Amino acid sequence: MTQRGRVEYALKGGRINTDAIDNSAGVDCSDHEVNIKILLGAAVREGKLPQAERNPLLAEMTDEVAALVLRDNYFQTQSLSVSGTLAPALLDAQERFIRHLEKPGRLNRALEYLPDDEEFAERRAAKLGLTAPERAVLLAYSKIALYDELLASNVPDDAFIGTALERYFPVPLRSRFKAQIDAHPLRREIIATHVTNSMINRVGSTFVHRMQEETGAAAPDVVRAYLIVREAFGMVDLWRATEALDYQVPDRVQTAMVIDAGRLIVRATLWFLRNRAHLADLTRSIEHFRAGAERLAALLPQLLPAADRASFEAAAKRLEKEGVPRELATRCAGFDAMFSALDIVEVADSIRRDIEPVAHLHFALSGELDFPWIRARIGALPADSHWHTLAKAALRDDLAGMLRALAADALRTDGSGDPAAQIAAWKTRHAVLYERFRQVLTDLRASASPDLAMLSVAMRELRNLSSR
Repeated sequence: MTQRGRVEYALKGGRINTDAIDNSAGVDCSDHEVNIKILLGAAVREGKLPQAERNPLLAEMTDEVAALVLRDNYFQTQSLSVSGTLAPALLDAQERFIRHLEKPGRLNRALEYLPDDEEFAERRAAKLGLTAPERAVLLAYSKIALYDELLASNVPDDAFIGTALERYFPVPLRSRFKAQIDAHPLRREIIATHVTNSMINRVGSTFVHRMQEETGAAAPDVVRAYLIVREAFGMVDLWRATEALDYQVPDRVQTAMVIDAGRLIVRATLWFLRNRAHLADLTRSIEHFRAGAERLAALLPQLLPAADRASFEAAAKRLEKEGVPRELATRCAGFDAMFSALDIVEVADSIRRDIEPVAHLHFALSGELDFPWIRARIGALPADSHWHTLAKAALRDDLAGMLRALAADALRTDGSGDPAAQIAAWKTRHAVLYERFRQVLTDLRASASPDLAMLSVAMRELRNLSSR
């Protein structure tokens, strides 16, 4: 089929990708073969591998190379499937990404048979997204763009990111030829390719561009922030556990789990891009925030406010009913709460307190100020355009930032370690502003559907509280 034929077929309900997706395993296999042969060639020249052992070693690695290649391609098609589930919601971000690529001449929309502005408007009106063949094109272009930026940066030279080089090669080569792996002439290219594929396949084609639009960050910093999030929250283990449920739970359940994890990744990556000092030392930041995230996870759902705890338990039960193991269901139910780990760690560091009492106060204060209700109202706001989406994200981020400031203030007000006493002392200290906020919140609750303007007023009152 031509690309135009694929798109027409897909718009009529056909399930199809592109030749590039369907044949990517062959290309991936060739890449591994070439890079492994370059490596073994160096080992033979240096006397580390007898010529007679070369071919038997290549044959010995066949199954592992096949597994590495198939795993890469599993993730790529998984990415297309997940983006298909979200297709109408992603349309605005995809259109903006296409325009971003067009400006410097990196993409010719007509040549790739991507929708023009008029067709984008028609798809939006019909609540249709891009088809799989169109999403496959964007996936490829996003990888090309990110690869070029990473290769031109110092990302492949980072000690932590550089560990991707070893994981690229089969196990028999990793210990025996470590020196040759480190000295591979295509070392930087392999690392940039591996990082690009592993990231874009997980977060989608528009992720990097979205992070750049919202924070002004360069692509290398987006990668650094994403890697901290991936490791600190143990996302690799989570994804493996989700993928292990293939053919055991409905596909829609696995897709929903991946999408929910993706929301945490987006929020947490934005957090690190707004707190960029943590990007300087990836290893240290990963260890630091991972420790805090693990401690917080062990406290859930007991320390959550009543409304959040009820939502947590309901979400976990829904997943269990679908066949998801309890431990994994519980972990997925806690994604929203786990985002707070970043602020809790920061507050604990700033006032030199242990994480556990800080976490207890953080969530107790959240309940006292009805943050779960405010968060839900923000989530209910329309997000029909890029600017609406940004406005919602800004409100949500502001709310989290205010809770962090308020929690630190309450902890400094009373060092007893008793959340109830700390909140009582804090309320007494800010009695006038607190009562003003409660009145505004009462008025908001009386409204059938609070809009952006009304919520902005509540946020202003919170801001007054958090700045005192």
